[in-house]
Parts: sequence; structure tokens; C-alpha cells
Amino acid sequence: MATTTRLPDPVRSFLAAIALGGGGLAVGTILVVITQLAALSAGVELTPLALVVMSLVLLQGIAFGGVALVYTRYRGLDRSYFGVSVPSLRDIVAVVLGYVTALVAAFVGAFLVSTFGVQAGSNQVTEIAAQDPEVLLLLIPASFLLIGPGEELLFRGVVQNRIRESFGPVPGIALASAIFAAIHYVALTGGAGGRLVTIGILFFPSVVFGSAYELTDNIAVPALIHGAYNATLFSLAYLLFKLTEMSPGGVPTGLLF
Repeated sequence: MATTTRLPDPVRSFLAAIALGGGGLAVGTILVVITQLAALSAGVELTPLALVVMSLVLLQGIAFGGVALVYTRYRGLDRSYFGVSVPSLRDIVAVVLGYVTALVAAFVGAFLVSTFGVQAGSNQVTEIAAQDPEVLLLLIPASFLLIGPGEELLFRGVVQNRIRESFGPVPGIALASAIFAAIHYVALTGGAGGRLVTIGILFFPSVVFGSAYELTDNIAVPALIHGAYNATLFSLAYLLFKLTEMSPGGVPTGLLF
């Protein structure tokens, strides 16, 4: 009688985590493409602002949040799996410290890249903002309402937790951060080498998000850190756009999540 070979639990956990992260991105991309095709067939021209709003709602909102909720429902888990609660004073302190640490990590990485003359990738939002800088103003509140919550729910609440079940907290943070940084490859512009450099830098703020989640067991904490981190970079990019009337080369927009 034939026997079925079962993969070891750590391997299954890691593959499941990759599938969940990649699945969220794939579902969101499919939804965006379908919506764009529907608009095109209806003769509707999507402005840069409309494209950004559509992507935020379909990707970070529906796709990431949907995959996270479907996964927990499939496993018979409730929201306690994510650790959702109103931030305590301790959580707020963690948010402030995490926010500062994430920004420092990002800017130190950008400084080193600049110092050594390494070419890094840029976020596609820069190209959209070049057509309509006001898009960046929309992305500031969206960082707190959709980007931070949606991405953290999937990549910390589900991906990191899934890896943690088999590998423990430290590998869970590291591997989830690597997966999270890697999926941004498609959101970057430039050559493969430059994109990989940016992904390497993105890994460190991602570790901050994951560490904050591990220490507080409250998904609201990394969501707030992530939101504040992105909102700061969007704000700086907008100011430089308005001051220089050109691409905000002084802000490492590739470091946006």
C-alpha cells in the first residue's frame, strides 16, 4: 500500500507563509487588472488619483484583509489570533519607539547606499506623483487607514504568526520580514540589482514592525508604526515635489511599503 510523504512542519509553515503573502498580492493584482479592464471597456479614463485609490482599496483593503480573514476562518481561528486591542500606554510607547527606529533604519540604509554609489530601485508611486503630486496627500491618511492595517494584518498577523508556530519568534520575525520586503519587488522601478538593494534596506524597517508585534501581541501597534512611517515619507516627498517642482530625489521613496 502506497504511503503519502508529509512535509516536515517547518517546511509546510514556511511554504504556507509564502503562499499567503504571494496570494494576497496575486489576488489584489487580479482585482486591479479586472477593474482597469472594466473601466477601459466602459470608456472611463482613470486618472493617477483614481488608480491610486483603486489600488489601495483592492490590494491593501480587500485582497490583503480578505486573504487574512479567509485563512483564519479556514483554520477555525478568531480575531484573537491576530491580537487586536485598543493600544495601552505601553503599546503607545512601543509605537513611538518603533516609528523612530524604523525611520532611522531606513535613512541609514539610504545614506549608505548613497555613500557607496549603489543604484537602488524607486517606488512606482514616484512616477504617479510626478503626474499629480496631490496623490501624495491622499496617501498620508491612507497610510493609517489602509496601508498599515491591511499589510500588517496579512504579513504580521498571518504570515509571521504562521512561521512562528514552527520556528519560534525570532525566525518568525526574520522570515516574515524577508517575505514582506521581497514582495515589494514588483512595486519598484529600475534594474533587478537596484530593486534587490532596496529590498535589502526595506528588510530592516520590516524587522522593526515584526518585533513591535512580537513584543506587544497587538496588531494595532505595527499597523500604527507602519502607517506613521509611510505617512512621513509621503509628506517629505510631497514637500520636496512642491519645493523643487521635480522628482523628490532627497527622499528615499523606494523605502515606502
